[in-house]
Amino acid sequence: MTGRFEGRVALVTGGSRGIGKGVAKRFAEEGAKIAILDINEEALGEAEQEFKEQGAHVLAKKANVVEADEVEAAVEDVVNSFGKIDILVNNAGIIRDNLLFKMTDSDWQQVMDVHLKGSFNAARAAQKYMVQQKYGRIISISSTSALGNRGQANYSTAKAGLQGFTKTLAIELGKYGITANSVAPGFIETEMTKATAERVGVPFDDFVKGAVSQIPVARSGRPEDIANAVAFFADEKSSFVNGQVIYVAGGPKD
Repeated sequence: MTGRFEGRVALVTGGSRGIGKGVAKRFAEEGAKIAILDINEEALGEAEQEFKEQGAHVLAKKANVVEADEVEAAVEDVVNSFGKIDILVNNAGIIRDNLLFKMTDSDWQQVMDVHLKGSFNAARAAQKYMVQQKYGRIISISSTSALGNRGQANYSTAKAGLQGFTKTLAIELGKYGITANSVAPGFIETEMTKATAERVGVPFDDFVKGAVSQIPVARSGRPEDIANAVAFFADEKSSFVNGQVIYVAGGPKD
């Protein structure tokens, strides 16, 4: 354990699986106390148990990021339990992929709510404590889809919106010792990409091979690849890195 985040408290939304879980694991391994917030109670319980077995200081909270009061209560619980909140990772997300002419109002609105309203709710709740302590790191998980992707008009729009949100937070909160940055993953092997493969009727191994064929480093991404970038932004020494988006996709993105 390097202890880079010793004494820090990190909250990860959607932290029970996939990228969120990988990010929380990295913080725990490097000494932080972690809080994971998720709507999936079963996955949340499993992740909490796993983290505890690994010796992590973990607080698991069931909450829907779309509901402001639930998020505010969860953040307050984190502060009451651990004394503060230093790092927020806006990771909670869903997909409702479809071509535009097939996309329903619900497909659109649910994705907007979870990604954008959810990140807004969490950032607004956390910044109150970060401003008081004159320190904070807010990292939002975007996507290469922010640059456009077939069948993802909703998801692409939401992820692009998160980048604008990030840059605005950076401008507003920088003078309080709070930085805001964004990590935009490319193809990462998670439960979400497995669900996408299943939806389009392609075996996951073939789905991965197809993706890898387009990636310059000739491999798919893992949650720990994203955790590396998040940890860089979250580092105390990264205080002059603010309002940035880094694409972690195995190759250049426009």
